[in-house]
Amino acid sequence: MSRGYSHIVIGAGTVGSAVAYWLARRGAERVVVLERFELLHPYGAFGDHSRIIRRVYPSADYVRLTDAMFEAWEQLEHDSGLPLVARTGGLDLAERGTRGDDYLDRARRALDETGVPHESLSAEDIRTRFPQWRVSDDTVGIFQADAGVLDIRRTVSAHLSLARAAGVEFRSGARADRIDVGESGVAVRVVTADGDVETVHGAALVVAAGSWLGELMPDLGLDFTLTLSQEQVSYFSSTDLAAFTPDRHPVWIHHGAQDTFYGFPVYGEAATKVARDMRGRFIDSGDRVFTGDDAEGEVLAGFLREHLPASAGPVLAHRTCVYDMTPDRGFLLDTLPGHPHVAVFSGAGHAGKFAGLVGQILADLQTGGSTPHPIDAFSLRRPATSDPDHPITFALDTDPASGVGEEARAHR
Repeated sequence: MSRGYSHIVIGAGTVGSAVAYWLARRGAERVVVLERFELLHPYGAFGDHSRIIRRVYPSADYVRLTDAMFEAWEQLEHDSGLPLVARTGGLDLAERGTRGDDYLDRARRALDETGVPHESLSAEDIRTRFPQWRVSDDTVGIFQADAGVLDIRRTVSAHLSLARAAGVEFRSGARADRIDVGESGVAVRVVTADGDVETVHGAALVVAAGSWLGELMPDLGLDFTLTLSQEQVSYFSSTDLAAFTPDRHPVWIHHGAQDTFYGFPVYGEAATKVARDMRGRFIDSGDRVFTGDDAEGEVLAGFLREHLPASAGPVLAHRTCVYDMTPDRGFLLDTLPGHPHVAVFSGAGHAGKFAGLVGQILADLQTGGSTPHPIDAFSLRRPATSDPDHPITFALDTDPASGVGEEARAHR
């Protein structure tokens, strides 16, 4: 069976749902979203309650987008009537002389360059303002007041509901199996949940498949290493929940000499949530798991016992997600060279906070051909995504000679 649409979106997750919402706002009238699972399934990047929303990045390319990022969420809050962002302030910590200290230095420069207000804190400042923390005398920090908690699952639900109300068609159990890119249109072969095969035709396509992007890369002419990392967050039943409520404790990121840990005040569950960013468990797509493990939970509990002891109670739950990362761990946000009617996004494991804005940008590219937002840094034409032999420059050790890149490349 053949069907024609103005726009096809692959993926109804964090970004795909936002694309559908913004396409509807931009007046697109024949939009279909293809989702391999059920809507609001538990397998994607939008599982769980919360994501950190922040302005602190070591690159001005991201910081420059944060005004528009907040505006996009405010628009969705207005249209849905739902609260989506809880501003708690954000605390970034590191010890002097470490890799984390370098991160904070670069972040301060990016914030200064873009005019974003922030405070530099000493160890004593941190202890005074946030007595929950146990930090060394060498610890320094950045506090940025706009940071907070993004209710990620509610954002997806709101995008989906508003897009459906506007007439967008959503098809669950519809896996995009093959993409044929023509000069002025696309044909997507779809395999349904009961095994039927059909072809869906459209004038324009947005691929927002998250960690399943790798399956479609050959059809799109993409030839870079997409690395998948199995991640875990854990909730701990604090001995003093009241000390970690959003009005008393900010979201935080601890940039260590080896590992980066991050966490939340009590939100969604009656517990504190903590995780280790990119723990380095590289996987193939079929190896993903959807249950956490106690070994990683103990790593997280150990951090809490050292630095946030009042939050280090019994574990309440483990949850998982998968990062999909370009070789430089930068966003991929672009149209295909020679095929401007096909747009692709990869969030590199840190896109949740930007999802509303990214949906707006992708909708603009596919309805007006351009966007007013600065996205050149995320181009397909940059070396990391245009050169198949580009080294992997993210990792626990960023030295390409460390071997970590080779391990990640093996799980392409």
